[in-house]
Amino acid sequence: MSHSMEPIPSDHAVLHPVQLPVELLLRACEVRHERRRGPGGQHRNKTESAVVLLHTPTGIEGQAAERRSQHDNHRVAVTRLRVNMALAVRTASLAEAAPTELWRSRCHGGKIGCNPDHEDFAPLLAEALDVLHSRNGHVAGSAEQLGVTPSQLVKFLKHDHRALLLVNDQRRRLGLHSLD
Repeated sequence: MSHSMEPIPSDHAVLHPVQLPVELLLRACEVRHERRRGPGGQHRNKTESAVVLLHTPTGIEGQAAERRSQHDNHRVAVTRLRVNMALAVRTASLAEAAPTELWRSRCHGGKIGCNPDHEDFAPLLAEALDVLHSRNGHVAGSAEQLGVTPSQLVKFLKHDHRALLLVNDQRRRLGLHSLD
């Protein structure tokens, strides 16, 4: 990924890009198929099975090449694109609307139930990061707004180390201690 981890403001947007159905999201993407080296045996390099998705409005990429099937790599590239967008794009409207129905459906007893490989992970991550960003990195107030415990919110961020780095960078700039 060639862009920086500095969030891209998208305050004018009604939806965060990861909340779009995949079909609509892909309409704004350039798709490239490439040949790459990697696992998969002798047939690995005979087809262009690697997939690179570039979301042209933001310049954010998602790519995958570890599978032999272009279809499988496409699915993984979409997931990675959505997570990269969740990390890089901030929307005030999502922070104001939080918790969304999706978030509420995934939280029970103050805990967030979502595997990082699930399609709901990127929208949930975007929502958590938007709330944290709007609350200047304050975990307790963000967790309260989202209806989870502060420790569960931090545990959720740790599912993608880049999310925790992003929040800690914001907190450091504001003179707050890093989250563990």
